Amino acid sequence: MSKRWTLAASIALALTCAANGQASIVERVVAVVAERPILLSDVRQRARPFLFRILATTAGAPQRAAHETEMFRELLNRMIDDRLEEHAADQAHLAVTPDEVDRALKNVAGQAKVTVSELMAEASRQGLSERDYRDEIRRQVLEGKLIQLRVRGRVHVTEQDALMSYDRWVRDYEAQPPVDVRIISMRIPPGATDVVIDAQVKLAEQIVARARHGENFCKLVKQYSASASTIHPACGSTGPQPMDALQAPIQEAIRGLKEGDTAEPMRFGNDAILVVQLGKQPKAPPFEEVRDAMSERALGEAMERERKLWLQELRRGVYVDVRL
Repeated sequence: MSKRWTLAASIALALTCAANGQASIVERVVAVVAERPILLSDVRQRARPFLFRILATTAGAPQRAAHETEMFRELLNRMIDDRLEEHAADQAHLAVTPDEVDRALKNVAGQAKVTVSELMAEASRQGLSERDYRDEIRRQVLEGKLIQLRVRGRVHVTEQDALMSYDRWVRDYEAQPPVDVRIISMRIPPGATDVVIDAQVKLAEQIVARARHGENFCKLVKQYSASASTIHPACGSTGPQPMDALQAPIQEAIRGLKEGDTAEPMRFGNDAILVVQLGKQPKAPPFEEVRDAMSERALGEAMERERKLWLQELRRGVYVDVRL
């Protein structure tokens, strides 16, 4: 048997031990960065939303175990990078104020077209407390400051860079065309009886029949959808996105549908019944229409490459000990 343990296996072993028939929590240092430890509990806490996502989208214990092992490995590396950035921020006397976190939360909520309260509620459903989520936003804001200070000056983007980025984008686009999904989300009240749920299912079936007979789906969304992120005039759509970005039940529902087709209603956990229609499928626009966006994309790609190089430089200058 190999003496090298995977991260997931070592975590599972370290979490519990038998003591008089009782399970007890065992803490462990899994990495040290600039004399600051990263604890097993730190990794477990940060992993909660990712574990939630793996559980929701992966079938079968072997596949989940493989995804979890890879996720823990990537997450620990991300946490090491976070500590390196915090160390660099301390040296540069950079900090993030609570007001900056509040503004960033409002920006994230605005981009998602929800309120901050709804954003926090979604984070809670994925296993994050408000403090956890605010900490994540704080890390992102801090990283943004550091990138502007240490990385932005290294990057210069030309028209040729934008064209090359466009070519890569078109190849990706054609390999996996984005889909525009329209959704009517009919909420199931907490504690609803079987009679209430059956009535909602029958209503959803009637909505599907009406949509299939040509009734305007946007009007049906406006009349029946309870989701703040899928209201009219967006016709229940949050915009084109890659198929693999959709949650697994929605992927299954639209697989094989043609543009304008409406799937059978589906239960979505214990919270909602969804009516899903495949909207108009977008085509890749010419470069001239997306020139500015491609310049931004090229800038983002270049910034990410330089950020990785900068982090490698930080690792060479700071003590890092991974204890797996």
